[in-house]
Amino acid sequence: MPRPRPRVIVKADLLPSVSVLSLIGLVGIPLGWIWSRLAPPQHVRVYDGGQLVPLQLESWHRFDDLGVYLLLAFAMGIVVGAAVWLLRERRGPVILLAAVLGGLLAGWLGTSMGAAFANGHYAVTGTPHVGDVLAKAPQLESMWVLVAQPLATALVYGLLAGWNGRDDLGRRLG
Repeated sequence: MPRPRPRVIVKADLLPSVSVLSLIGLVGIPLGWIWSRLAPPQHVRVYDGGQLVPLQLESWHRFDDLGVYLLLAFAMGIVVGAAVWLLRERRGPVILLAAVLGGLLAGWLGTSMGAAFANGHYAVTGTPHVGDVLAKAPQLESMWVLVAQPLATALVYGLLAGWNGRDDLGRRLG
């Protein structure tokens, strides 16, 4: 006798999915703070007319800033994907979508707040003179970093769902 095929439960998962989305989205604030402390500043020299020119090899820190944020966001996505999978009673596409959208929100908050934290940490206190060397705050020049956390979350959640092998994803505790 064949068992009935499990259906996607949407109505019961809507409120928990909003909670998951907002909680994961708030993870972006500490992620941005950690990035602002780990990302290296770019040292620049002040020339005539207020022009800022990076010192030799300092322009490579633009990539370092991007790489540090990508690694942090990808690691956070792995943790979030595994943590959301542990919500056994809520497993399914609704919670996965909430986790991915929460990761996008976390990426946006992390890049916005991280830049604000870095600008506050590397603030110029006085008027620079010609020839001074300043530490320019790290910045993210590509918005592709926004997809690192949602991608890792979906990848981990999908791998765990494939590894599970049950039609209902183990939702039923019986």
